[in-house]
Amino acid sequence: MSGNRETAVSLRAARHVAHPAAWWGWALLLATAAGRTANPWLLLLIVAVAGLVVTWCRGDEPWSGAYRVFLFIGLSAIAVRMAFYMVFGGSDGPTVLFSLPSATLPAWAAGFRLGGDVTAEGALAAAYDGLRLATLLVCVGAANALASPRRLLRSVPAALYEVSVAVVVALSVAPQLVASVGRVRRARALRGNTSRSPANLMRTVVSPVLHDALDRSLALAAAMASRGYGRAAGIPAPARRATGASLLIGLLGLCAGAYALLSAATPAPLAWAAVACGAAVAVFGIAFASKRVPHTRYRPDRFGARDWAIVASGAAAVAGTILSGVFEPAALWPATNPLSVPELPMWAAGGILLATAPALLAPSSRGGTP
Repeated sequence: MSGNRETAVSLRAARHVAHPAAWWGWALLLATAAGRTANPWLLLLIVAVAGLVVTWCRGDEPWSGAYRVFLFIGLSAIAVRMAFYMVFGGSDGPTVLFSLPSATLPAWAAGFRLGGDVTAEGALAAAYDGLRLATLLVCVGAANALASPRRLLRSVPAALYEVSVAVVVALSVAPQLVASVGRVRRARALRGNTSRSPANLMRTVVSPVLHDALDRSLALAAAMASRGYGRAAGIPAPARRATGASLLIGLLGLCAGAYALLSAATPAPLAWAAVACGAAVAVFGIAFASKRVPHTRYRPDRFGARDWAIVASGAAAVAGTILSGVFEPAALWPATNPLSVPELPMWAAGGILLATAPALLAPSSRGGTP
């Protein structure tokens, strides 16, 4: 009886939490807005918005600490980008900060260098690029911290059940990695192991964490497989090939449209048309295949008005960057030569601030009022 009562309580609590697909949509739209600009003020504002929403809306699940991990990964990406600029060169300028020993490269490697002058203009351009990559990683980390991978898998269309075992491993490795780090750190503290040498950390932290996270993900995948997930349904070969082709074409169209949206050289109407066509083909393939896969669903996870509002708040950030691209395009891509303080595009900033709406729409008992 106690187990049934706990299950009922968890199901009621899940209804008060936003749909995981809404969180992923919100985060990916924020990432799209970040990919359409190199303005450091906008990128830092997106990081702040994502951090605020995660603080107010995350729960106590093992994956709720993923945001901090992705934040550290983003800082590492900035450092790596700066190191690549200092070693291999890039944008240059007249303001030389310091010089490194240089090496002459052959003619076929024109445009690259090893060492040489490190300029303030080039370092600033590299920092902008690294900050943009870090912002994209932070948006993904926010989605991992807010969206429940189990609830997301419950919403997987029937046509994709054959790959759900692989999906659950991919989606659960990062959250399980975060939880494993906490368990290993507590175990080290209880044993009195405070050594921070690289060899000791590799033996007592890194190896156990990776082993435990992968083992838990594979155990979850095995449990799903034993319950019928990933089963092969009796679908005729021609229908299966047509469905697979439509899904592949649709996903390729989505990828091409997403790349076009992130590129400033592609006209916005053409990019959105590619995204719309790819999404339409993918939806058709999923809907057609889902009708041929018989399965039942207990208490389906509904996508309600609040979930649509969360997605709309993320779309407001993209709309703001599009409007800024029309009315103030120079502010989205600030020049680094000559050195100057970049301006803040007001349309884009307003749209990004609207993306904080989930903090009011879906606060958790941990961050805000339940």
